[in-house]
Amino acid sequence: MSMTANTPPVETTNTTTTQPADTSTDRRARPLVTVRDLKVRYTDDAPLVLDGVNLDLYPGETVALLGSSGSGKSTLMKALTGFAPVTSGDVNAAGYDVTQLRQKQLRELRSQVGQVFQQFNLIGRLSVITNVLTGGLHNAGPSNWFGSFRSADRKRALALLERVGIADKANAEARTLSGGQQQRVAIARALMQNPRVILADEPVASLDPRMSKSVLELLRSIAHDEGIPVLISLHVLPLALEHSDRIIGLRHGEIIVSGPTPALDAEQLAGVYALEDEEDE
Repeated sequence: MSMTANTPPVETTNTTTTQPADTSTDRRARPLVTVRDLKVRYTDDAPLVLDGVNLDLYPGETVALLGSSGSGKSTLMKALTGFAPVTSGDVNAAGYDVTQLRQKQLRELRSQVGQVFQQFNLIGRLSVITNVLTGGLHNAGPSNWFGSFRSADRKRALALLERVGIADKANAEARTLSGGQQQRVAIARALMQNPRVILADEPVASLDPRMSKSVLELLRSIAHDEGIPVLISLHVLPLALEHSDRIIGLRHGEIIVSGPTPALDAEQLAGVYALEDEEDE
């Protein structure tokens, strides 16, 4: 199913810049992820890692999450799937109230969220197609559990490899591929889940500039064509400006800027990476 990307209204919570209203938003669209006043701390006496974060992710949009190391980007992504504790606030993802889920329900939620990581997390000695097939194990029949994948699943895995541009590598060992190719395998594996949401945590941090651009273009096209919201954690500002529909900037666990990418520029986003001594001047 193909859907056109929707750009939601500018968020104002914890925002230090004023953004123009986005009149192109389809107000009928319902977000697939909704976060309200999220606070996260890992222990009772620890400082807050996230402090009052609000977030909506809409079908078909690509959202870049910017922030320096320690800003809370990874914790926010983990909170969406129950891997980080929710101290207070509301978190709804892919139709699940994350704060109310037991272990079995958490597994169901995680099967609905495709994840792409910096280190690819492939099994190097296995073939590319087998790595992709592992993405569908949560819906696997008994034969799949023992490694004899159904022909329908193999057909789908090959189609996904075609979608990400490396069908010719289906039978190659994953470890023989370049970094950019391995990340494409990881994306195909995530799509094998039939996800409702995709979270990509620093997916191009280990890639060269050319491969980074290629992978981000692929993720954005998937969001647009499949109607899947994609949240991408990045640390390179120009990549966010070029490859997203909306940008959210985190600093010390708070959103300090949020808005449609065309309404933002490098100067407005500079505070996301400001040094501590610069803030005091």
